[in-house]
Amino acid sequence: MIRRRTFLRFAAGGAFAAALGACGKQDSWPEGMVEIKWDRDTCVRCNMVISDPRFAAQLRGGDKNTAFKFDDIGCLVFWLRDKAAQHAWMAEPATRMWVADSTDMRGATWLDARRAHFLGGRLSPMGYNFAAVRDAVSGGLTFEAMREQVLAKGK
Repeated sequence: MIRRRTFLRFAAGGAFAAALGACGKQDSWPEGMVEIKWDRDTCVRCNMVISDPRFAAQLRGGDKNTAFKFDDIGCLVFWLRDKAAQHAWMAEPATRMWVADSTDMRGATWLDARRAHFLGGRLSPMGYNFAAVRDAVSGGLTFEAMREQVLAKGK
């Protein structure tokens, strides 16, 4: 027979271990999205560590369901332009693109990049200075309008 004190220690230890196991995990990745390991994964375009959850982006698709991670939406925009011939699947409607909702500091809310709205004048990691939000706001841009402005900068 287990004594009460032993049982309580065991139960408390199990709860503590479960809490530690959940530390750093994020269960809110959209279906199909590959987890971004903050401060470890790097942007496929600029090789900068992805550390600011407000500006991260991801592209995924093709026959191999390839995933590319970005530290700034501008890097995704230029990657789409520069790699179009190499990865023809990027132009297909089935290709998935996600951007972090900049209002969620934890990087737990993700938006479809094509449906998101973009606010300029934000200080982003690579200086493209656009942040995504879910709802249309005054001065916000569609993905295509933001894309045109980023490409016009020519970085």
